[in-house]
Amino acid sequence: MKSAFLTDRGVIKVAGEDARNFLNGLVTTDVDKLKPGLGRFGALLTPQGKIIVDFLITEAPTGHGGGFLIDCPKPLAEGLATKLKFYKLRAKVTVDNLDLGVLVAWDGQPAAQPDLAFADPRHEHLGTRILIPEDLKQKLSDLIGAELVDAADYEAHRIALGVPRGGLDFMYSDAFPHETNMDRLAGVDFDKGCYVGQEVVSRMQHRGTARTRSVKVLLEGSSPETGVSVMAGDKSVGTMGSSAHGKGIALVRIDRVADALDAGQPLTAGGLALKLADPDVVRIPTKQPIA
Repeated sequence: MKSAFLTDRGVIKVAGEDARNFLNGLVTTDVDKLKPGLGRFGALLTPQGKIIVDFLITEAPTGHGGGFLIDCPKPLAEGLATKLKFYKLRAKVTVDNLDLGVLVAWDGQPAAQPDLAFADPRHEHLGTRILIPEDLKQKLSDLIGAELVDAADYEAHRIALGVPRGGLDFMYSDAFPHETNMDRLAGVDFDKGCYVGQEVVSRMQHRGTARTRSVKVLLEGSSPETGVSVMAGDKSVGTMGSSAHGKGIALVRIDRVADALDAGQPLTAGGLALKLADPDVVRIPTKQPIA
């Protein structure tokens, strides 16, 4: 089993008697279903339905003061806290940016279940996330029976699973949840009540209008730079995201890629050849509600 401390992740705490209802009216996931030891994937959206920040969220046990802990990109943590404070109006909630990070463990089951730990809900092989101060990373790794490795090893693992990461595989405030596969990664609950941006997301879901998707690609030789265009012949069909060890993630127009495949056109990025890990993914109907 391996573990890595993710220095690029921050933790926001939302507490108070109105915290659950407050968050449930804002974010894409159903906060009512949360409990200590359980995590959910979600996002705060613009009113136009685009992702401001995506995150993992869990409920803190009473021994840690209760409330909800949001595991989010560290550069966006302060902005998220400010945004939540803006929305709170007269709600009885507090919002704090904590001095915690994230230890992630994968390739096995932890030998112990620490406090503030939960399974990553996006993919069964992404492992367990533990919210701790960085100075405890070795002690917690020893406790759960994991070898502490570099965060780059976890990044390669994430990429191999095809799970997009904001800021690399898509740009915040520029992508809809469907485009980043949040609907397929249990990040949008289509049965809950209203939240910011819900109308747009629900319309895309019911009309099946998502034409851009994050897809896993296989690379031959060197990796293209993040942000270069994915080309089919002389036409751009998407943008290259993160990559490692011959695998990568690209944000593509699935209809244009399907046309290119039908025409026998090879795909390239930065002049380097690539192919879809699963060519059928561009032919799967985009309307896929989660249970």
